[in-house]
Amino acid sequence: MKLLLLGGTGFGGRAVAEAARDRGWEVTVFHRGEHPAPAGVRVLHGDRTAPDGLAALATGAWDAVVDTWSSAPSVVRDAARLLSGRVGRYAFVSSRSVYAWPAPPGLDEDGPLAEGDPDADATQFPADKRGAELAVLRELGEERTLIVRPGLILGPRETPGRLTWWLERIARGAGGGPVLAPGPQDTPLQYVDARDLATWVLDALDAGLHGPYNMVGPRDHATMGDLLDACVRATGSDAELRWVSPEAIEAAGVEGWSDLPIWAPPGSELHAAVHAGDVSRALATGLRCRLLLDTVKDTWSWRQSLPPDTEPPLADALSPEREAEALANSSRPADSSPSGV
Repeated sequence: MKLLLLGGTGFGGRAVAEAARDRGWEVTVFHRGEHPAPAGVRVLHGDRTAPDGLAALATGAWDAVVDTWSSAPSVVRDAARLLSGRVGRYAFVSSRSVYAWPAPPGLDEDGPLAEGDPDADATQFPADKRGAELAVLRELGEERTLIVRPGLILGPRETPGRLTWWLERIARGAGGGPVLAPGPQDTPLQYVDARDLATWVLDALDAGLHGPYNMVGPRDHATMGDLLDACVRATGSDAELRWVSPEAIEAAGVEGWSDLPIWAPPGSELHAAVHAGDVSRALATGLRCRLLLDTVKDTWSWRQSLPPDTEPPLADALSPEREAEALANSSRPADSSPSGV
């Protein structure tokens, strides 16, 4: 299989490139060259946003393309148009953000979608991703287009730094004070490890799948308690997890997702959109999710492998000062206990 990856030096795209290479596929990575490409792949350079930026792709043919673009739909349009006669299938990694807000719990791929324009410049993330979906569909047709709609993506090299933030926070241990753990502990989480996403995408291309697929794990795969306990185990921390109710968190002026990465208050519109989607189509076509503990441990191992002077990506979340203030001002915690390790 000959695969063209548009991008591929960062997080999710890199996982695709490495997985395809390890299968023995012939992998070509097209990128700007700002970060090293994975070993063992062919590299072409170009800036998709620049005039004549696709010149390196003027010739060549591939069995499949994987495109992870997240900005102007017109950029995806131009690449899809240029490649349409020389590729077999085109997989666009979109997002569950393309669904019209608010997304109700249990929403599947047939839910209402945000407006998008395949010829637009960059506007807002949901419209950009939807416009890009439409661009590929217009240029390649439905039978040759695979649309992958991941939600929360975790794993080594995670660029938003959400899991890394929790690992860094918990790794400070007891010396960093109690950890504000957003409850309840059994709050369901939906996510996908970038490596599991990559495996499914490559299998889907090999099998000739087309159409849209929500791409996160099942709703019973993990909870917030599982996540923070895994962070304690992975780091070997003696941190105290102080579980606080959603009501107390809200009263303290702390926001889910932004101040406390990954978590959203159960029963909220945000939790429904992020952690309550229907993924039966992906599961029926082979999506398999590794244990959460493996994802957390591997992410921490990657973090520790970085040079000492290298800062990993970290979410801009709750500061130590605000965390201490929120804990001091919150009502009695819903459950306060050591990590149990």
